[in-house]
Amino acid sequence: MNGMYWMLNSKSLKCIPETKDEKELIESIKQDIESRKIQLEDIQSVLPGKNGLYLQIILGSVNVTIMNKEDSMKYKEEYERFKLTVTVIILILSAQSIIFSYRVLDALLHFLLVWYYCTLTIRESILVVNGSRIKGWWRINHFITTVQAGVIIVWPDGLMYDLFRRQFTLYTCYISILQFLQFNYQQGCLYRLRALGERHKMDITIEGFHSWMWRGLSFLLPFLYIGYIFQLYNAYTLYNLSKHEKCVEWQVYCSAIIFFVLFLGNMFTTSRVLHQKLTETIAKSLNSSCEKESNSNKIK
Repeated sequence: MNGMYWMLNSKSLKCIPETKDEKELIESIKQDIESRKIQLEDIQSVLPGKNGLYLQIILGSVNVTIMNKEDSMKYKEEYERFKLTVTVIILILSAQSIIFSYRVLDALLHFLLVWYYCTLTIRESILVVNGSRIKGWWRINHFITTVQAGVIIVWPDGLMYDLFRRQFTLYTCYISILQFLQFNYQQGCLYRLRALGERHKMDITIEGFHSWMWRGLSFLLPFLYIGYIFQLYNAYTLYNLSKHEKCVEWQVYCSAIIFFVLFLGNMFTTSRVLHQKLTETIAKSLNSSCEKESNSNKIK
């Protein structure tokens, strides 16, 4: 299978096109290569896959490959429904925690966050084995967020918790709204791209910004960056609290580090995709203008 991917590597098209017909031919070949890659991924998704280290630790050597295409699609759809349902519940709980300051509500919210992200990482790992493509950082992001939720749930009552409680609840509420927006708009975008044969059938909605979202979902970028700045602000607030004379909880400094790592990873990954797409767009625009100028010179 790896040999087939090597044969279909579009980077091997190193010749520089000189005429318009050559450019159109190379573009057609590239599109055909991408289509073949998607077909190969469809074939590979039904072949038995190896469990990653995370699944090996949790499930052992149990084979989680879903051999039937229909069953794998059902599992993917169930995963999407699970994400949407729990995100809405987290949004409701966090909104209630903003209005009502009860430790019981806080405990329910924190427990739900730990359970949600633990379950999410397991389900995503199973989806990856069955052909879903989830980029490295966004999987790591969920593992780090799981640790963060675990740290928060063992944070004892006290002055430091009370000082950070409202800010964390507002952050959780905002992230839930953002995830809800991403889910709804990504679903429509993925459906369109799958119909055009540009995305794999097992691709799922995911946090952050990806290259395939450039057309139609770029309006989400400001909301994503606000979320990342919120993470940086959380890290800054927690760092200042960790230097407070009455701070004795290790959770404060630990949470500051985690939020800062999340900010760096999210900001770098999203900005890299944005830079890549802007560079491609500018290059295409320059090529188009050069072609027009060349054609006009030929006419003259």
